[in-house]
Amino acid sequence: MTTAIQNRIRELRAVREMTQQQLADQVGVTRQTVIAMEQDKYSPSLETAFKVAMALGVTLEQCFQYQPRGKR
Repeated sequence: MTTAIQNRIRELRAVREMTQQQLADQVGVTRQTVIAMEQDKYSPSLETAFKVAMALGVTLEQCFQYQPRGKR
């Protein structure tokens, strides 16, 4: 099941040549959590979302987008 929050984590991480583990370590989550976020299977807390964006050097809006169900 996908969430209403979409993200560009994988794309942004690849541009920076950052591994999932490196991002996980910077954010303070497990690699499995990063995988779940990248696959849109997990919506992070607001605090974690900010940490991800900061680790990737982008704004929250550049990393995450909210799309209400039925509006895709």
